[in-house]
Amino acid sequence: MLIGLIRHGLTDWNAVGRIQGQSDIPLNEEGRRQARLLADHLKNEQEPHWDFVITSGLSRAQETGSILADALGIPLLDPDSRIVERSFGQVEGLTSTEREARWGKDWILQDLGQETEGQLRSRALSFLEEMKKKYGDNHVLVVSHGALLAQMYEALFPQQCTERIGNLSLTILENQTAEWKLNLYNCTRHLEYASKEN
Repeated sequence: MLIGLIRHGLTDWNAVGRIQGQSDIPLNEEGRRQARLLADHLKNEQEPHWDFVITSGLSRAQETGSILADALGIPLLDPDSRIVERSFGQVEGLTSTEREARWGKDWILQDLGQETEGQLRSRALSFLEEMKKKYGDNHVLVVSHGALLAQMYEALFPQQCTERIGNLSLTILENQTAEWKLNLYNCTRHLEYASKEN
């Protein structure tokens, strides 16, 4: 089984550094362009053949998934709430400057209504386990969110996955036995190549 994990495309809030969390912010035109670039990249790859796409229920992930599914001619399944972004409570909608002005540089350590890292990891790993049981013979594309994906990778591969997760990055996990293997991590080459060509 292969799972291709993708962070959704760029939004206006991403562009100015506002924490989105579970606020339903749509893709902007650059985010849609990024999704098309990844779709073209996946279409041009001989292997693997992806079987379907599943996303979180937030519109930025669903639209990214829809662009990929349409381009690849594969089904887009119903969204799964376990891969929705981390809830950031009072911090959602604020930039780094605004967060630090209100609560200081260690705002992330304070209880501001945000979901804990443990809660985030628990639902991310529950999702992966069900995918393995239910679709163990398939190759699945999953469109989710930066904070959730970062915690999933850290839980599976401690100290190995520490980069910030880029918009429209692709990470590929392989499961042959009981263990997940990291085949590709946080790759955005498909976006870089397009930039060089233009």
